Amino acid sequence: MRILTRYVLREFLVPLFYCLTGFISIYVLFDLFGSFSRMAAAKLSTKTAVLYFCGYLAPYFHYIVPAALMLATLYTMWSFCRHSEIVAMRASGVSFIAIVRPLLAVALVMAACVAYVNEVFVPWKAQWAAQMKKDRFDQTTMAKGDNIVFRNAKEGRIWNIDAFRDDEGKSLSNVQVTIDRPGGGRCMSVSAPRADYLDGEWWFFGPKVQHYGAQGQEIATPTPEMDALPLRCFSEFGERPTDFVMQNRPWKFNSVQDRLRYLRTHPELSAEARRDCVYDVWAQIAAPWACIVITLFAIPAGIASGRQSVFRGIIGALAMYFSFYGVVIAGMVAAKNGWCPAILAALFPYALFLALGIRAFWKQR
Repeated sequence: MRILTRYVLREFLVPLFYCLTGFISIYVLFDLFGSFSRMAAAKLSTKTAVLYFCGYLAPYFHYIVPAALMLATLYTMWSFCRHSEIVAMRASGVSFIAIVRPLLAVALVMAACVAYVNEVFVPWKAQWAAQMKKDRFDQTTMAKGDNIVFRNAKEGRIWNIDAFRDDEGKSLSNVQVTIDRPGGGRCMSVSAPRADYLDGEWWFFGPKVQHYGAQGQEIATPTPEMDALPLRCFSEFGERPTDFVMQNRPWKFNSVQDRLRYLRTHPELSAEARRDCVYDVWAQIAAPWACIVITLFAIPAGIASGRQSVFRGIIGALAMYFSFYGVVIAGMVAAKNGWCPAILAALFPYALFLALGIRAFWKQR
């Protein structure tokens, strides 16, 4: 790594660390005002408390990181211009792109972190943190999920689950599955006190199987030996544990993969509901790119603050920042009211401000 690259990285990562720490501290302190007494009464361990705040902060991470990147970029570029370091670098033959490349690289890494948090961390830990707070941080009484009803309209199956035996929905208590014929009418029902998801298949313990005729009447089983087994695998049941967990999880905590699977397994959704779901999918895919977009227009704004006035640079960056999220909200409203296609509404703000950021960046170059 070149000496100049290391220098720019150091000058950028320090304010970025302070900005991230400051924003996270604000969120933590805000929550502590209402939760500290309950946490103290529950005698949470340090590890559990840290995990709780990580889960609590995770849904806001894609807002915190772009804001921290903007302020850190403004300060770094202002400092370089204020001390004429950019002039010295350019006079030494270093291109403008080489100077700011470390900032863009960090923004790209932070975008990947945001995507990871949204896809992997939020679906499980954010729900767990919300449940912890709801149950007053008493882990002994935390509900793992109960009274779950899942309908797979595409395959004609309805699951009624009394309770989860674990947090991931891989072990179920008191399960009843009803299977309908493609043309309508019940075909079979299976009930069991326990069902486990093992090696990608559902295994029922002590299942009771009932078959039905074309008119819906109960009939004798055509496979008595198989139906009498104390442990039976139903490989034809393609539902996954995450399908059931989603029924007990707020929609905003779901990953893109979970949302796409929900759309595939629920063809009965109304046009309005499907439009809302499609917008949410594309909005979540686009969210990490805010790190790149905001860093791009913060670089020229930081240069303006150093060369002309701090006030002008900061106000310009803040105006772009709030305008960007204002257009994002406008796109959401337009998509959910059916005024424009959901994909266009989700991606247009990012494409627009990316183009504006590149234009402003190129002018400074």
